[in-house]
Amino acid sequence: MSKGSLRTRLIVLVTAAVSFAVVLCAVLSWFIIRMLVVAQVDMSIQDTKGDKKYLLEECRPEGTRGPFFEGMATVLYPDGSTCSLGPAIVPAPEDARALEPLSEPVFRDGVTRDGKQVRVVTVNLEPGKAVLEARPLWHIQRTLRYAAAGLGGIAALGALGAAMAGFAVARTALRPVGELTRAVEHIAQTEDLDTRIPVRGTDEIARLSSSFNAMTAALAGSRERQKQLVADAGHELRTPLTTLRTNIDLLLRSEQTGRSLDPDAKRRLLVNVKAQFAELSTLVADLLQLARGDTDHEPHVELPFHEVVTAAVERARLRGAEVVTDLRPWYVVGNAASLERAVLNLIDNAAKFSPDSGVEVSLRDGRLTVRDHGPGLPEDELPHVFERFWRSPSARGLPGSGLGLAIVAQSVAEAGGQVSLANAPGGGAIATLDLPGTLIRHSESDKSG
Repeated sequence: MSKGSLRTRLIVLVTAAVSFAVVLCAVLSWFIIRMLVVAQVDMSIQDTKGDKKYLLEECRPEGTRGPFFEGMATVLYPDGSTCSLGPAIVPAPEDARALEPLSEPVFRDGVTRDGKQVRVVTVNLEPGKAVLEARPLWHIQRTLRYAAAGLGGIAALGALGAAMAGFAVARTALRPVGELTRAVEHIAQTEDLDTRIPVRGTDEIARLSSSFNAMTAALAGSRERQKQLVADAGHELRTPLTTLRTNIDLLLRSEQTGRSLDPDAKRRLLVNVKAQFAELSTLVADLLQLARGDTDHEPHVELPFHEVVTAAVERARLRGAEVVTDLRPWYVVGNAASLERAVLNLIDNAAKFSPDSGVEVSLRDGRLTVRDHGPGLPEDELPHVFERFWRSPSARGLPGSGLGLAIVAQSVAEAGGQVSLANAPGGGAIATLDLPGTLIRHSESDKSG
């Protein structure tokens, strides 16, 4: 069954489960009917119209019947001897319990001397004497045979109905699964991630369909972002590559024609080539930083964020930036290198727009602020500052690839934080970075506890 289709297995399982339930009910019903019929016979025996006192007085040799007694009866004495009216009933060991005073009646199946099956009730009549009364079982057996035949037919019809119900349930329940399967096969063949599955209801199948639609939408968005990244990267790479090729062609032509360039012009040309190589290297590094997957990251560990900020400030100062700091302890869970790169990008971006006034860096209660005293940004440009390759028109002449703030947004999101950029009161811009964390390291708090 494990090798069959899901629909076949579902039909078999539903049919088996319902058939088992129907058969079990039929068997239990048969036993209940038998119990009720036997109980009715037991009551009829106990309510016999025959006078038991008469039975004791008129007890005759076995095989005879008194004039007023119906059925079969046998008197049992303590010594094991019997006296019968009608066909003699074979005593059983349990009948001896009825010889005790105030004993309960004994109900059992038995046989007569001539081998007929009977239902026997043994009751205490008087001290030292018990009466075995019986009724034939042939009518009970006939009733039970009829009941077994009827219940067997019902069970067979139930099994047939179970198979039909299983087929209907499988067809109805697996219809959304079939749609999902066809959609997956369509996507596998055509790579069309715009395919969507209709969502009906709120059950598990509907949730699966919703999750599948969300997955394909996320994949489609990821693919579009990849295409956009490749297109933007190609556009950004074209300028430094073109400049490099032009400068190198000029140097080669000078060597091939024997016309040497002016030393100053040659030096400027080589300096420009070096600058273009540096810009190209930075752009490639930024692209790799953005393109890496979540599984490429180093494991996140608890780290002192204030020390990460301090390291980023020192690197920015080595680049010539003037930075004023006000840092308080804050411990976060993240990747030190990624967060340091994010903070350094914020400082470099601020220093680029306020080269004379310096940059103010503050860290308090998990909120890092990086403020410059430059011209600020128009309000309509603020929503775009963290987009890849986006650059403000006023900054097109400044160095940079437009990827620095996009790297900041990615690194902060990976650490579970948020970052924003706004115009500061009094002029300039202020970047705000919020990271979840604590004032003390967890390992220190465990030791103190």
